[in-house]
Amino acid sequence: MNYQTTVSVNEETKKQKKNKKSKDELIQKPTSAYVGATWGVVIIGLLSYCIGLWNASMELNEKGYYFAILLMGIYAVISLQKVVRDKAEQIKVSEMYYGISWVIVITALLLLVIGLRNADLALSEKGFYAISYLLSLFGAITVQKNTRDIDFINTKTEEENS
Repeated sequence: MNYQTTVSVNEETKKQKKNKKSKDELIQKPTSAYVGATWGVVIIGLLSYCIGLWNASMELNEKGYYFAILLMGIYAVISLQKVVRDKAEQIKVSEMYYGISWVIVITALLLLVIGLRNADLALSEKGFYAISYLLSLFGAITVQKNTRDIDFINTKTEEENS
């Protein structure tokens, strides 16, 4: 290689490094308003779903079914969000666990759909349960993401200050 080629390659490498942001720079700390809103979404979703179950005129075992799939769904989406985030950050993740996480999320949603389809409820009640369920799952995902972002940024800040 001649001198001119070496200079061009070095300049190109510097430009690429300058233009390419690291994953540390891409993660920004969520604002307090956003964190509060996501917690609000979770609380509103869970409370509305549970209050709806409490006041529903259905058998106790049916209420238990809907409550169990709520717990299953929330755990599943939190687990899936963690696995997806780990893969994005190139943290080793078992493909089996990744696949199981997807299967459980889909299963939880299918169980809700099947349960509501076969329930003797008014269409508006079915819609209420579906929306509050999805609101709870979405809120759980965003709260978990915010928690992880804040923890990542706090750890990075502590390392820089040490």
